[in-house]
Amino acid sequence: MSFTILHTESSTGWGGQENRTLQECIGLKKRGARPIILCQPESKLNKRALAEGIEVRTCRLKKSYDLFTINYILRLIKKENINIISTHSGRDSLLAGIAGRLSRKKPKIVRTRHLALPITSKFTYNTLAHKIVTVSEYVKQYLAGYGVVSEKIAAIPTGIDADKFNPAKINGNLRQELGMQKDVPLIGTVAILRRKKGHHIILDAIPEVIKEAPEVVFVFAGDGPQKDNVLNKIKASGLSEKVFMLGLRKDIPEILKSLDIFVLPTLQEALGTSFIEAMAMAKPVIGSDVGGVGEVIKDSINGYLIEPDNSPALAEAIIKMLKNRETAELMGMEGRKIVERNYTIEKMCDRMYELYLSLIKERSQ
Repeated sequence: MSFTILHTESSTGWGGQENRTLQECIGLKKRGARPIILCQPESKLNKRALAEGIEVRTCRLKKSYDLFTINYILRLIKKENINIISTHSGRDSLLAGIAGRLSRKKPKIVRTRHLALPITSKFTYNTLAHKIVTVSEYVKQYLAGYGVVSEKIAAIPTGIDADKFNPAKINGNLRQELGMQKDVPLIGTVAILRRKKGHHIILDAIPEVIKEAPEVVFVFAGDGPQKDNVLNKIKASGLSEKVFMLGLRKDIPEILKSLDIFVLPTLQEALGTSFIEAMAMAKPVIGSDVGGVGEVIKDSINGYLIEPDNSPALAEAIIKMLKNRETAELMGMEGRKIVERNYTIEKMCDRMYELYLSLIKERSQ
């Protein structure tokens, strides 16, 4: 069934939220829908969406209350015959939600919540939105705990490109790049360098791991505000020969293919896309039991869940995997199966498409 959906995003940066929005639009277009993205002119989503052949409209989305913007969205709804409005950030959810409710076209409004953080207002959820989508069951329960009507919430996890992250199609040359022997155990993480991602917890765990496995090497891929702090801690701990900072990389599948174990002791996570990408590459994973991570990591099946902010527990889990390579390999294989069942872009887009169709059918009854 063909329908027109307007995705709105007031953020100008690029991250998991914007990537999910773009991937959903690409998937909806393949399924016969007509997606349009409304974003700010200077946003990265604008450029990337146009490059993917997605229709884009731009408008200022800098204030939560802006009559000019609301009028612009009202005209857009009428002109393009919008059936669904899907909003993503605070400002655009308010502006597009108000426009949608004022419009005579009466489009259905869906508010997607990508984060597990306190909400500033229940208005865009309980009053403006007809349906709320969260990226995990954890975020669904989190919103319900803040007074958002639970009956309106559907958890549809973010999917990844299982073909791009396919171990059968990727060569991992990281050891060669770093001048290491082929049999050196390589443990790594891919994450922005923010304190909540837990790089300091990994660094505190490394001395214990080295006692049991002196040959092991760690790599951190990513950049961010904690870069200097991480570098200083590596130096102060005498780990300069054991931890390699790779910086911001575009060859993430190749890096993951090179790893023996993926580790991310995050302190806050709505779902954990980095874990899903590592699992898709058939890698055993270790993560903290916080947020939605427990929905992705099944303890002792595709990896280990550890207590948050617990370096000794992290060291113990890493050592256990290093000493049981066959079990770790089986965990990696199981992780790939879990991704194929639940966490592909195709699964995500199918679920979103069905949700939108159900709302359109609801309106026509």
